[in-house]
Amino acid sequence: MEQTNDNVYDIAVVGAGPAGTVFARELACARPECKIVLIDGETPDSPKPCGGLLAPDAQKLLARFDLVLPKSILEDPQIFAVETIDVDQKTVRYYQRHYLNMNRQAFDKWLISFVPSCVEICKGRCIEIKEESAHYRLTVRQDSKEIYIHTRAIVGADGGGSVVRRSFFIPMQTQYVAIQQWFENKGQKLPYYSCIFDAKTSDSCSWTIHKGEYILFGGAFEREGCRAAFEQQKERLEAFLGNSFGIPQKTEACLVSSPRRMKDFCTGEGSVFLVGEAAGFISASSFEGISYAMLSGKLLADAFAKGRAYKDVQAIYRKNTRSLRGKLRLKSVKRALLCNPFIRKMIMKSGIQSICPYKKEKKSDQLELCNLK
Repeated sequence: MEQTNDNVYDIAVVGAGPAGTVFARELACARPECKIVLIDGETPDSPKPCGGLLAPDAQKLLARFDLVLPKSILEDPQIFAVETIDVDQKTVRYYQRHYLNMNRQAFDKWLISFVPSCVEICKGRCIEIKEESAHYRLTVRQDSKEIYIHTRAIVGADGGGSVVRRSFFIPMQTQYVAIQQWFENKGQKLPYYSCIFDAKTSDSCSWTIHKGEYILFGGAFEREGCRAAFEQQKERLEAFLGNSFGIPQKTEACLVSSPRRMKDFCTGEGSVFLVGEAAGFISASSFEGISYAMLSGKLLADAFAKGRAYKDVQAIYRKNTRSLRGKLRLKSVKRALLCNPFIRKMIMKSGIQSICPYKKEKKSDQLELCNLK
């Protein structure tokens, strides 16, 4: 193995997604004397499955950071509603949404571009963490070699399969395997954006999203038999829609967290801190996590700016995330309601908060309200 220089970093940030990059950017600006290394483990060959939709909360955060989104990050088409499909009940409803359709990898690279040059960026995947006398030793795999990074404090921003959380804390109790496939867009009559429920294959939700020349289909499935459940749901959805996705161009998979209890949220202890999905900050109902990742990264950076001892930083960070944890706990209640087949049937049948799009009938030139029964 190769070893880095003898210098010890003040903080090693494991994960260069929205949580890690926002934290590194904000802390470097607030405390430029800190020696920070940002470990970026994502490669073009191993992207994280993500629908790539920027929720209103994330848009608001970007506005508060005084950032504007480049046109090059946006994907075609931009969508204004989600088509909610219950395959079992053969029910469809439309709900207005205000998301931005974007390229997730391009978005992450754009965020990294705002990290100051004083932050060292290390390409590689952290595979092991060991606690030594006065610091931690991180083993980072870079292609065919491994290097050591020494640090006094660690920030885990490495998602649902977090090696930081796994090394120091109790892992999330409920996790799914998120599987997503990309298909060529050949004009198939498939929803631009849909949220899919199919109780026979998953107790969670799935999605379809158009991305320029591609159509994405993905979902969250129980770890045992996840690939078989994914394929079965895809077949059932194709039969319901009366159209085929085609031949998959690529398949992505990773662990995704689904917090159900307050104890699922873990902000850290001592000189080890967690942000984003690693801390449990992700919606259990929709798996939206970008807004919570950026917010928790900002809140931890604020805590580091105010506190000097690690115990003070932990206390400030935990206090600052109290409302966030409460909000996400309510998301788990929402998930329990939406994923209950009977309750979901009643909600969709009632049409509460749904919209009814106009449809031009073949036999008439008049526009009529579509029948969603």
